[in-house]
Amino acid sequence: MPTKNPTKVTAEPGTYEVLIIREFEAPREMVFKAFITPGLLIQWLGPRGYKMTIDHFEPKAGGSYRYTHSDGKGGNYGFYGVIHEVTVPERLIQTFEFEGLPEKGHVSLDTAVFESLPGGRTKVTMKTIFQSVADRDGMVRSGMEKGVSEGHERLDELLEKGF
Repeated sequence: MPTKNPTKVTAEPGTYEVLIIREFEAPREMVFKAFITPGLLIQWLGPRGYKMTIDHFEPKAGGSYRYTHSDGKGGNYGFYGVIHEVTVPERLIQTFEFEGLPEKGHVSLDTAVFESLPGGRTKVTMKTIFQSVADRDGMVRSGMEKGVSEGHERLDELLEKGF
């Protein structure tokens, strides 16, 4: 489904970060709620065709999370992290780690900032900092941009329903 607000993913060569910017046609409080409410998160986070299961999700400073995406073909992909800050409805800071890597410790730090725009719209700016350029490049090559974009399109659909 084409969207009027495409997701912009920027990964400058040689840097440790990825910047993701997306605008949504919904108020900031509503968009923020979709990022921290497990029952909403499972409806949009990740690529189309994948089912998300949340083992736990504690949206508070010092909380943690773990979830799995299943591709329907036997592939299960686990992710987990620690939540460092939840400032409603302005900012989320958390770590992120993919369980499927052969060696542990490839942790990134994610910061999402939610900005109110005129007309009851919201701009979300997400900055992910990796421990190395190689880690960042690996994530980009994994199809991250497609998965993030599809997730944002699914979030558009959820926001349009008004949950």
